[in-house]
Amino acid sequence: MPKLQGFEFWSRTLGGARHVVAPMVDQSELAWRLLSRRHGAQLCYTPMLHAQVFVRDANYRKENLYCEVCPEDRPLIVQFCANDPEVFVRAGLLAQDHCDAIDLNLGCPQMIAKRGHYGAFLQEEWDLLQRMKIDKTVRYAQMLEKAGCQLLTVHGRTKEQKGPLSGAASWEHIGAVRRAVSIPVFANGNIQCLQDVQRCIRDTGVQGVMSAEGNLHNPALFEGRSPAVWELAEEYLDLVRQHPCPLSYVRAHLFKLWHHTLQVHQQLREELAKVKTLEGVAAVSQELKLRCQEDMSRQKEGEEPAGGLPFFHWICQPYCRPGPREGAQESSAGTGSKRALEEEEGGGDTLSKNKQKKQLRNPHKTFDPSLKPKYAKCDQCGNPKGNRCVFNLCRSCCKKRAFKETADCPGHGLLFKTKLEKSLAWKGAQPRLQEPQLAGPGDPGGFPEVVGSALA
Repeated sequence: MPKLQGFEFWSRTLGGARHVVAPMVDQSELAWRLLSRRHGAQLCYTPMLHAQVFVRDANYRKENLYCEVCPEDRPLIVQFCANDPEVFVRAGLLAQDHCDAIDLNLGCPQMIAKRGHYGAFLQEEWDLLQRMKIDKTVRYAQMLEKAGCQLLTVHGRTKEQKGPLSGAASWEHIGAVRRAVSIPVFANGNIQCLQDVQRCIRDTGVQGVMSAEGNLHNPALFEGRSPAVWELAEEYLDLVRQHPCPLSYVRAHLFKLWHHTLQVHQQLREELAKVKTLEGVAAVSQELKLRCQEDMSRQKEGEEPAGGLPFFHWICQPYCRPGPREGAQESSAGTGSKRALEEEEGGGDTLSKNKQKKQLRNPHKTFDPSLKPKYAKCDQCGNPKGNRCVFNLCRSCCKKRAFKETADCPGHGLLFKTKLEKSLAWKGAQPRLQEPQLAGPGDPGGFPEVVGSALA
């Protein structure tokens, strides 16, 4: 069957999906995707997977994609971060039978993406994104289309807009990209309810809308509903029992779902953070449900939700991330859990609790970034190289090269050449035995020629 492209790919392979759950690290796992699909999501992405790890680690593939067959988890797009075309292609070939499309992340703004030089940091050959005008954004999108991209998601923010600096996404840029390319475009940013989805499609002309934060706080967003938190929390926990995932994922989801309630019943926040089992997490969620029902019973007629919320705290609803000034004020007043922005960026004198503990164990330890040693990178993969490696590689790359070339690397303790020489010397010292006469390939009883084959 010929490869479908552009709008035909979107309408036939992806079913004309308009409501899309974003790829979220440790948060868009199978159980969450299934919950979101039950409540209006038409297309889901996997969490961002590391292409190089996916290629070399069979367990990583099994844990993140090669799980039990789940027909209801389709259409599905697998997202990779990669900075090597060959590795990206190999990862795509390994994933192609388990999904409907492969996505390359060009938008992750986090520090881990900067260190690995992927995500938004693949764009660094362009001018800094905060100075990027609409015409440059358009040219970048057109370049991706020309390179073979069949569907483009535009986040409408620069890579500097993250955490408390997120701000509003620019739908103007998204609309300009949509008008400039001839492939389907998804929009992401400023989506907190179904009305936002409809308004975004109308204002930008995109084919679909992707949600991350909004989906985490209300998985029924695409249904246009705001149900009681415990309704979706219990449904999600049932799905986790059927499709297990790390407890850290589950706990993180419940922190998001119960976010507003945990501001009211703060003692249960610590309990949720400490429990070590799925049933323990479920028990805390059940206790939160009971507390909410008690609050409902005490609710007076005509009473308004506290804290400027659109609904009472036990209802699924958006969370508006505070800006840098608001976050700093909350921290200084002792009412927020986040440090002030200047402290987070290293401008303050106060160390975090974790750093204080490390300094107690080692009084000479310093956290001054200017004094932090810079590691040299492996010539092949960019990971830290071994200081005494004869090939200037990390251990993994060194092992492959030393094996291929039958060489030694004392720095990594790899002695392929030495072991071969010892083996040959030992064989040379053994008494020679008369070798049996083997039949040739064409003789009766001979072995056929062995031929290797590989995918081009």
